[in-house]
This record gives sequence, structure tokens and C-alpha cells, in this order.
Amino acid sequence: MRILHTSDWHLGRSFHRVSMLDAQAAVLDHLVRTVREREADVVVVAGDVYDRAVPPLSAVRLFDDALHRLAAAGVPTIMISGNHDSARRLGVGAGLIARAGIHLRTDPRACATPVVLADAHGDVAFYGLPYLEPALVRDTLGAAKTGHEAVLTAAMDGVRADLATRPATTRSVVLAHAFVAGGTPSDSERDITVGGVAAVPAGVFDGVDYVALGHLHGCQTVTERVRYSGSPLAYSFSEHAHRKTMWLTDLGADGSVTAERVDCPVPRRLARLRGRLSELLDDPALERHQDSWVEATLTDPVRPDEPMAHLLKRFPHTLSLVLEPERPADDPLASYAQRLKDRDDQQIAEDFVAHVRGGNGPSEPERAVLRAALDDVRVADGVNEVAR
Repeated sequence: MRILHTSDWHLGRSFHRVSMLDAQAAVLDHLVRTVREREADVVVVAGDVYDRAVPPLSAVRLFDDALHRLAAAGVPTIMISGNHDSARRLGVGAGLIARAGIHLRTDPRACATPVVLADAHGDVAFYGLPYLEPALVRDTLGAAKTGHEAVLTAAMDGVRADLATRPATTRSVVLAHAFVAGGTPSDSERDITVGGVAAVPAGVFDGVDYVALGHLHGCQTVTERVRYSGSPLAYSFSEHAHRKTMWLTDLGADGSVTAERVDCPVPRRLARLRGRLSELLDDPALERHQDSWVEATLTDPVRPDEPMAHLLKRFPHTLSLVLEPERPADDPLASYAQRLKDRDDQQIAEDFVAHVRGGNGPSEPERAVLRAALDDVRVADGVNEVAR
């Protein structure tokens, strides 16, 4: 069975205030064309169809058009909701839409209820595990405790139990939206850390033939059977070196996996440039970036006059300007943003406690209180976004 594995469309998202709608439409055109030309048997979309719980109408129209075209191609499509999606909104009409071969899996209670497709070698059971917010689904899944590993383990226990009732020749595919250990994140994924832990071990998914992951935006292989397709477009400059692709995965009669990367169309290349303004304006080696979207980090000790205006003359698609003056790390003039760089919310909160106490940081019980408070705020923000 030939599976086209994609994820993280983030329909409705912009790139530094530049609309990506046309580029997203081109990606979906490419996807449908690939389905037809490469004779895919099924399409799997591993979450984050939309960029936010309440997407703009233009994004909904694009999604609706994609569904119609996939249905017209006569190729079954299986989608799960991601942490950016509203599971309830995305899942509206799922039963009716399934009659057209579009299977939306957004309800945690249905993790162990597969979409069963058949080829010449027998059945393939596709299990959809939507993004599982631990605080919201722990009781639903009967997880032993709150945490990503616990809820995913509970969901996979249900998958393995269902699979055990099926003929031994049944092959299995799991769609999941999660941060699996061994994967490399970028700046454009929303933080899903719970209790200071975001990643889960790949062993959680043992017992199935192929795991189609979403959430991380770089295409990557965690194991031969556990893969991220990555986002089809770059959504942050941290992805400037990514090769944006989908996985075309052949699932053999014996459950063996052979996977090939299919390149996605690139609307415009990304470039991260760093140096003093005069260097960026004069260096002939940077000529190749004149048509790229550019993030320029200026290291001039003193802020140059109207730096963006100068940059735009040479790099007309400059979208981001970062000022990082060349100074010692302990320089009192170092910016607040520089001092916080690469520090998460938990670390910043703990540093604040240490600061107001004159150097004494929080105790372990106090750290636990901070973690719980930050987790509560993150969950509440997600719930409030869906409720709007």
C-alpha cells in the first residue's frame, strides 16, 4: 500500500506578515498532483491542518477545496487534529464526510477505532491519534498520570489491544501529533511542554508497522518506522536549511517500509544573514540572496542609521531585522531579549525568583508549583482559544 504522508499545513498562517495563502494553495495543488501521478493509495495528514483554532475564512475555503479534490481523486484521506487545530471544529461532519472517503479523527475516545483499508495483500488498519493534551484527556484515556508519555501510552495500549483482535496478517499505521524524542524542533512549533517535559520515547509506538508523525516542522526519520513529514512550507527562519517534502511510503505485504521524499514547491528561499551592516551591503558573496526572504542580524556595536531602509535596497524581501551588538556577554548594556535568548518560561520564572531573593533560587517544591502554574496557563489559553 502506497501512503502519502504529510502534516502541519497550518492553513491561514502568514510568514512575518506575508500571506502564505497562495503558497499553501500551490502545496495542495502539488499534493493532489502527486497523489495522481505517483498512484498513492491513501493520504495521511498528521495534524495542524489549520494554524489556529478559529481559522480565517480564506483558510477554510482552501481546506474545503482540498477535501473536494482529494475525494474526487478517489483516494481515501485520513486526517487528525493537531495542537493548533480545534478538534471539535475540525471534526464537524466527520461521519458524513467519511462517506466521501475523507476520514477525520479528532476524538480521543476513538483512538483505537481504525479506518480499515485493503489492498491485494489484505487489510491495513489506520489508527488516528489526534493531539492529546494530557490535562484534558487523562481521564478519558485512563492514563496512569498526567503527561504526554502517559496519555500516548494509554492510547497506544488501546491500539495494540484492538490490533490483537484482528487477523495476524493485518498491517497497521498510526497517525500521531506529538514531540517524539530524537526529533529536532524549530522555532515555529507551539510549545507543548507539560511538567517540564515535551518529548516522548519512540518506543511508545512499538507494535505497529508505520508511524506517521506531525508537529515538528523538519522532515526527519526517528526510526525506519517512525517518521515526521515536516511542514510543506517554512514558517520561521530557523527552517532556512530545511528541505520541505512529504513522505511517499510503500508498506509491503510483510509490513516492511520503504520511504521516499517528495519535494514540495518553494515560494521563495530563506536566508539568515549576520554581520555588520556595511558587510551585508558590500559582500559580493551575498548576491545570491537578493531574491530571498531575508532575516538580517546586525552586529554593529552602535545601531546604524535606518538599517532596514539600507537593507531593502540590496535585499528587497528583507522581513526580519535583529540587532545583536558585538558586546561581552556580561556587558550591562546587553539587551533584555539577548539575556533571555534560548531560555524557556520555567527558567525565566526561576531566574526571577532568584533575582528577588538575592541569588537564592526556588526549592524543588516551588519549582513544581511554577511548572504547574505554567501548565495551567497554557492549557487555559488553548481552551479559551477554542471557546471563542
